[in-house]
Parts: sequence; structure tokens; C-alpha cells
Amino acid sequence: MTACLLGFAAIFLLMALRIPIAVAMGVVGYLGLGFLRNFDMSLASVLDVVRSTGFSYTLSVVPLFILMGNFTARAGMARELFDLARAFLGHRRGGLAMASIGACAGFGAVCGSSVATAATMAKVAYPSMKEQGYSDELSTGAISAGGTLGILIPPSTIMVIYGLMTETSIGKMFAAGVLPGILMTVLMCGAVAWTTWRNPKAGAATRRFNWSERLRALGSVWSVVVLFALVMGGIYGGLFTATEGAGFGAFGAFIFALTRGNLSRTELGSILVESARTTAMLFAIFMGAMMFANFVNFTGMPDQLQAFVMQFDVHPITVILAICAIYVILGTAMEELSMILLTVPVFFPLVIQLGFDPHWFGILIVCVVMIGLISPPVGMNLFVLATLLPNVKTIVVFRGVLPFITAQLIGLGLLIAFPAISLWALQFIN
Repeated sequence: MTACLLGFAAIFLLMALRIPIAVAMGVVGYLGLGFLRNFDMSLASVLDVVRSTGFSYTLSVVPLFILMGNFTARAGMARELFDLARAFLGHRRGGLAMASIGACAGFGAVCGSSVATAATMAKVAYPSMKEQGYSDELSTGAISAGGTLGILIPPSTIMVIYGLMTETSIGKMFAAGVLPGILMTVLMCGAVAWTTWRNPKAGAATRRFNWSERLRALGSVWSVVVLFALVMGGIYGGLFTATEGAGFGAFGAFIFALTRGNLSRTELGSILVESARTTAMLFAIFMGAMMFANFVNFTGMPDQLQAFVMQFDVHPITVILAICAIYVILGTAMEELSMILLTVPVFFPLVIQLGFDPHWFGILIVCVVMIGLISPPVGMNLFVLATLLPNVKTIVVFRGVLPFITAQLIGLGLLIAFPAISLWALQFIN
């Protein structure tokens, strides 16, 4: 265990020196395994990780979902979702903020990325809230927090990575995320209601839409429904695998963007380059994490951790609470994907040994990542908003997300207390 702890310390030291996390994990994994065994074996392990990752059919689901999200963003579906949510919620106090969260949930169903969801909705929803006199704290807080739904509402890139790391069914992970996604959406809308109750001027009500306008808005989101049904319906209907579903989804999003006239040759090139860049970054981090995971497994730390925990007479839920607390703390200072790839190889065997469902634990992981995405000082969504809205001070964005962090912590507590919320849908999946 000492060698493994030294390895973690070395990674954090390299990160403090601004070494990219992928390089830090890869170097520590290679050197650690080399010193413990021999460098020929360590080099062979590195080459095997690079080859298996680069040629993995299953991993091809990642770039396809990224491509699908980028095409969807260009197709203008976010505006249609926001208009629909506004038609039904805008007349309430704080209704536009609630509409932003609802639109984020809908966009997450065809995107799979938190950052992309937050960035897209910042361009769509923030101007409308600003025009109606909403406070910047409420506006940016709702968009930042709502954006995190992009990784909880299926399909989700984080769920795919977790499923690949733990050999857990990606389709079942997607199913397990549906009810928690609805729960988190409701709780965050509750945070908006609480904020406007304390300060009614933060988000005034707008006009009430009549039913003909609502039905017109409902009809405008048919493309989102079709795309979601194509991907998720095909996966759960047994027509194709998650990887094939991602391919169909990417092609469908491409067709929608093309037929709407939102896809020039320049835009297409930009989307492909952006998707390739994001994919390369994720694959590099994944390779580095696998190298470090091989080192961790060789040290025997997962088994030693299990033995250490088992010697104490503590309730298994106490262990889960401790793990979630560690993730929440790490999320305030560490990038979320790297945090998962670094720690899951250590915690996952312990969780399975304690008899917990891997899909339930995966949803908990996604939820703590959501909290990390909006936790100062390094929450990714916070800096996305600060970059896209230069006239809004970063401290304003930080203050705006506090009620939503509270709402997400409540949601995390409910998911821990009632695992059936995550596992209910699995009974319908073969």
C-alpha cells in the first residue's frame, strides 16, 4: 500500500507542477511498475494499453457521442428546448431559470456532455434572462448547474467511461440514470424557487403562454424526440449495441444540422476538428489512467484496502458515505474525468466486495462529478460561464451555484438512502 500511496503523491506533485494529468498518470504508472517489477514488463504493459485502447471497438462509442453532441449543438435544438420549457414555466417566479434547467435536461438527452450543455445554454438562455431583469447570480447558477445534467441524463460520456473501466453494461448505466436525472432536475428547479422566494427580484415572472403557443412549442422539439428515440430505443429494443447507437445518433444529428442549413463546409470542418481534439484528450487521459491502474493493481492496494475496511465493524453505507465525501472534496480541486479514472480502480473492488450494485455506485459517481463541475474553485462549468460571459464576474458565478450545490447534495443523499431510484429501471433491461 505504501508504494501506491507514493504513486498518488507523485501524481498530485506533478499536477501541482502543471504537468498534464494524462502524462502524470502514465509516467507514474510506468516508473512505478518498472521499479516494483522490471522495466521490460512495464514497457510491455504500456504498449498493450496503447494498442488495446487505440483499437478498441467499444471505446469508439466515445468519439461518436462527442460528434453527436457537437452536431446537435449546431442544429439549434437547444433553442427549441428552451422555448418549450419557457412556454410551460416562464409565467412562474424564476420560471426562465427553471426553463434553462429543463432545457439542459432535454439537451443532455441528445448531447452527453456537461460542458457542451452549459456552453450551449449560456448562449441561448442567458440573453433572455438578462432581458427580463434576472440577477446574474441566478442566471449563471441555473445554467452552470443545469449543464451538469448533460452527464446524468443518458446518453452520457462519463457513464460510458465508467462502464468501460468496470466492465459494467453501458445500456444498463443509461437506464439507471433516467430517474436520478429527473430527480436532480426537480431539485434544482426547487433551488430556483427557494432563491426567488428569498429574493423575488432575482427572477420575475414573465407572461403566461396560451395552450396553442405551448402546443406549437411542443411540436417544434420533434427532432430531439426522434434522435433520443433512435438512440435509446434502438439500444433497449435490441436493434443495435451502444456503439452502433452512437453511430446512428451522430448520423441523425448530422442530417438534422444539414437539413436546417446550420452546417456549412467551414462549420463541418470545425465540428470534426473539435470532436477529434476532445477525443484525443479523453483517450490520452484514459491511457494514462490504465497505466496507473495496472500499477495500482500490482501493488495489491485494492485488496489491502478491502482487508483494512473489513477489520472495522462499520455499516457498508458508512463506507459509501466516506467515498462520496472524498469525491466531493477532490472535486473542488481536481478535474472530474481524471478524478474518476484515478480513483475508480481503487474504490470499485471495495464497493463490489461490500455487495453493492455497480450500476448504483456508477450513478453515485456521476452525481459527485456533477457537484465537482460546479464546485469552486476549479468547477469546469463555472469557468465555461465565466469565459462565455466576460461581463459577469467569476465571484458572481461562484455565489450563484451555491443553492444548486445544496440541491445536488440533497439528491445525492436521496440516491444513497433509496437505491431503488437508480435500480428501478434495470428490471426492464435484459
